[in-house]
Amino acid sequence: MDRTDQSLIAIRRILRATELYGRELAKAAGLTAVQIRVLQIVAETGTATSKDISKRMGVSQPTMTSLIDRLGAKGMVERHPSPTDRRKTDIVLTEAGKHAVDTAPDPLQQRYVKQFESLPDWEQSMIVAVLERVAGMLDADSLQVAPVLDTGDFSNHDPQTPA
Repeated sequence: MDRTDQSLIAIRRILRATELYGRELAKAAGLTAVQIRVLQIVAETGTATSKDISKRMGVSQPTMTSLIDRLGAKGMVERHPSPTDRRKTDIVLTEAGKHAVDTAPDPLQQRYVKQFESLPDWEQSMIVAVLERVAGMLDADSLQVAPVLDTGDFSNHDPQTPA
């Protein structure tokens, strides 16, 4: 097998692992990896604004508003007026949201982060450089995406907007 085939197989394995995790998460929690990450961020802080969450995830404010709307429709979060600033709205978890965070399968990205962060600096730099190069080779280096391992549902989204 030549190196081209080996590289394509490695990419496919990454995509497949992400796809399988997404299915496992959808089956267990009825949520996407991105939605779980939003819930985790709110759980970490107790309350957050959509602006704060969008900054942490690296997505646009309209994308975050849409995500929060979907989570609200599922009964996972609620919006409450901020007690300190009437111009702001706080996002808080419902009991269902807390349960979803507590029972969701081990996030694929957390497994990756744990292993990645245990690598020496030089190896982390090498991996980042290679992954950025691969993204560039696929003309995907300019796509706006959240730092979440998720294939997402791209059928209803602008290709420039993360799920």
